[in-house]
Amino acid sequence: MKTIFVLLMSFCVAAIVRGEDPVIGGVVMLQPASGSQAKGTVIFNKTADGAKAVVDLEGLKPGKHGFHIHEKGDCSDPKAASAGGHFNPEHKHHGGADTAERHAGDFGNIEADASGKAHAEVQLKGVKFDGADSIIGKAVIVHDKEDDLKTDPSGNSGDRIACGVIEPMR
Repeated sequence: MKTIFVLLMSFCVAAIVRGEDPVIGGVVMLQPASGSQAKGTVIFNKTADGAKAVVDLEGLKPGKHGFHIHEKGDCSDPKAASAGGHFNPEHKHHGGADTAERHAGDFGNIEADASGKAHAEVQLKGVKFDGADSIIGKAVIVHDKEDDLKTDPSGNSGDRIACGVIEPMR
């Protein structure tokens, strides 16, 4: 335990010396894509085994919508195609947030109520905020349709209706 504490303190000191605070999570401002009105926020809070995502959206059609992290932090295309495919550094098959086999960016579905609003708090195991497999700088995409949680590459979840880039929280 003492060794872990010393290592943790060393990393904190190194970050301070470099002028950086450690990343404690990420924040996303989702903007409409593909002619939709969908928008909202996602806040990723670092946990011991990944992250807790707090999602608040509006302007959705009622029902379920696929919700994923994509490989590129680029939402410049009107249809958000510039965000690339699902973030999948381990080259796994598509799944949901709770399935054993899944892309690192597979978070399943978020459900909008009759007014088009959605709120969810999702535990995401294995999410990283630093290193080669970090989600920082990647895009979050909300899709038009429900993710079937099995079909590669995107669960037949349809058009990309909202896009935003994950910025670090320090």
